Amino acid sequence: MEVILKDDVKGLGYKNDIVEVKPGYGRNYLIPQGLAVIADKSSRKVVAENIRQAAHKAEKIKNDAQELANSIGDITLELPAKVGETGKIFGSVTTLQLSDALKAKGFDVDRKRISFDQDVKTAGEYTATLNLHKEVKHQVKFNVVAE
Repeated sequence: MEVILKDDVKGLGYKNDIVEVKPGYGRNYLIPQGLAVIADKSSRKVVAENIRQAAHKAEKIKNDAQELANSIGDITLELPAKVGETGKIFGSVTTLQLSDALKAKGFDVDRKRISFDQDVKTAGEYTATLNLHKEVKHQVKFNVVAE
């Protein structure tokens, strides 16, 4: 079953993408949640027209995301956490903490756009990926230090 996504769906695609999904997933989740519509002839035409009209706006959004990635650059953040004697963190570092650290430096990045390469459960140096745009991804390094 082909559907047109009305919003970004993690692991599936971005807004206005035409994707192939299993019929049950489309009928029972994507369409009722308002995340997709069935990709018939008329809806394909509507999406093509919307994409054509929004091309200029999309280019500006992409350029803004690229500027943000360039301004963040090779910054290394320090995230304090409660650490035990073995270097293990009580709990784990979350995307919310990293988002707050970026906001403190003057960069507004939504926590939903941040993903870790691995679980952050010990003190040390890690890398996170910022999904600023579907074509702009940026790596940021951060150190987890004892509080």
